[in-house]
Amino acid sequence: MTKKILIVGGGYAGFYTAWKLEKQLRRGEAEVIIVDPLPYMQYLPFLPEVAAGSIEPRHAVVQRRRHLKHTRELHGKVTGINHASRVAQIELVDGSVRDFAYDEIVITTGSVSRTFPIPGIADNAIGMKTIEEAAAVRDRLVGNFERAASLPVDSPERARLLTVTVVGGGFAGIETISELRSFATSILRNYPELSFEETKFHLVEAMGRIMPEVSQELAEWVVKDQTRRGVNIHLDTQLQDATDGKIQLSTGETYESDLIIWTAGVMPRPFLRDTDLPIGPRGHVIGSPTLQVTTEDGEVVAGAWTAGDTSQTPDISATPGPGGFCVPNAQHAVRQGKLLAKNLVASIRGEGLQQYNHKNAGAVAGLGINNGVFQSGKVQLRGYIAWLAHRFYHGLAIPTWERKSRVFGGWVSHFFWKRDFVGIEANQEPRAVFEEYAARPKPKAE
Repeated sequence: MTKKILIVGGGYAGFYTAWKLEKQLRRGEAEVIIVDPLPYMQYLPFLPEVAAGSIEPRHAVVQRRRHLKHTRELHGKVTGINHASRVAQIELVDGSVRDFAYDEIVITTGSVSRTFPIPGIADNAIGMKTIEEAAAVRDRLVGNFERAASLPVDSPERARLLTVTVVGGGFAGIETISELRSFATSILRNYPELSFEETKFHLVEAMGRIMPEVSQELAEWVVKDQTRRGVNIHLDTQLQDATDGKIQLSTGETYESDLIIWTAGVMPRPFLRDTDLPIGPRGHVIGSPTLQVTTEDGEVVAGAWTAGDTSQTPDISATPGPGGFCVPNAQHAVRQGKLLAKNLVASIRGEGLQQYNHKNAGAVAGLGINNGVFQSGKVQLRGYIAWLAHRFYHGLAIPTWERKSRVFGGWVSHFFWKRDFVGIEANQEPRAVFEEYAARPKPKAE
């Protein structure tokens, strides 16, 4: 009988699992279903460049229906899983809930921003985990420049509008603050009312260093380089309050910031804790090197698979990640998704499974136009060469040649015409103007 394979989450790991399953499954061997509230896969390494206007938002996502020809799409979200009965509860877009029976389930729900109960963060900050957030940051920054240019030089509101704060000094935080600083510097020529000294960019990191994935030497170079470019990097510093945009740091420093971006950690989706799947101490689905779900004792849970950010997969490579598990990044999610599809097909056919044992491809980060860092083993690059390595690596890594061509085409056009800094904040409330002028029926006379 045809097996039903339910993929929960259509991000990196989910997309690649479905993509490879389509190529490896025989006709009638299995039916593949993806459940996701969004119709596209987001290429998260591009988010800082989207926020900085270097990549158009639509070019950083992959439309699944365009490339998954034999996979069934369910537009909704899984709210519960009873694996003992092989049933998932799905909430569809109209709010209705249905039970969906499956034979094999693949948990690739990715991760969401992990925040702390700091006053003001939930009400005033924005993350850098979705394409919508990145596009909103770009529009907000440009809109703030427009508003500030109309205010007096000594206006407190002007200073607030021109101040950006990024919380978290990992790769996401460093790339975000660097790209935004580069973007702001490049567009200042179009705002003669504003000066470079007025624009303030702050990075707040609780640890004593940034970018733990690279060497101490390279991390220190990034701090010096970005400080020279106008970024205030606060190490060994915690954000204590952000109420109404009034920033208070553990060092005693205070200032006001209109744009606060949170990049200080991620976590699996909380609903997984309420399922009957084995969950690790930090909320991840417990996985094995073969990407099968297992209990804490290592017993395989039949019919359940996991990969990507949501999985607690042992890192059996020569240089394992922190805690002995694969770190949550795109490099692992893509490779795991490919292997998961291969192992799932092998399991259906009664064949042997392979273990996920990766070779680290290194770490690369973009730090604004013509600037970056790269490290692979003892090889370190910085500056323009590293920036080229960053662009070529991620430009080729985004799925499908159709998307690659759009990304590289955009970069080529920016070489001649510079980045497009048009902000369209009004798209957050697209009906506002229509509602303001729309004719309404006159109230009935009493």
